[in-house]
Amino acid sequence: MSRRLNALKLATALAIPAEGLYLYAYYDPPGILTVCYGSTTNVEKGRKYSLDECKARLDKDMLAAIDQVDRCVPGLPDRPLAAFADAVYNMGPTIACNTKESTAARLLKAGRSADACNQLPRWNKSKIMGVFVELGGLTKRREAERQLCLS
Repeated sequence: MSRRLNALKLATALAIPAEGLYLYAYYDPPGILTVCYGSTTNVEKGRKYSLDECKARLDKDMLAAIDQVDRCVPGLPDRPLAAFADAVYNMGPTIACNTKESTAARLLKAGRSADACNQLPRWNKSKIMGVFVELGGLTKRREAERQLCLS
């Protein structure tokens, strides 16, 4: 199996239980219109999505996250790639790509992937009404990513 497809399999295994499945769009805690397994791209409010559509959205969006991490940090092994791809899928590329704002990104760029993996739990907050708030679901998800990343 190719590295990219293995990372997809591992990352979606993290995302599915963390996101849950919603066939109708909803606003997540930060207020972003979301559907299926946490997809936020081109979501149509009020529309019912099929399970097949949701699976396709997850694969497409997660592959985009994998490609983003791979562009920022080429050559990561499958498991760190999958862990950071899930984090990017969930909250955007800053964690893996922005070396000015992310210690994890700086450590990845320096080739210190284990140290970068240990930074994942720090990213368990979301901005709600202008304030960063720790969310239990993000705490569990970041720990699952960290464990995968280090395994």
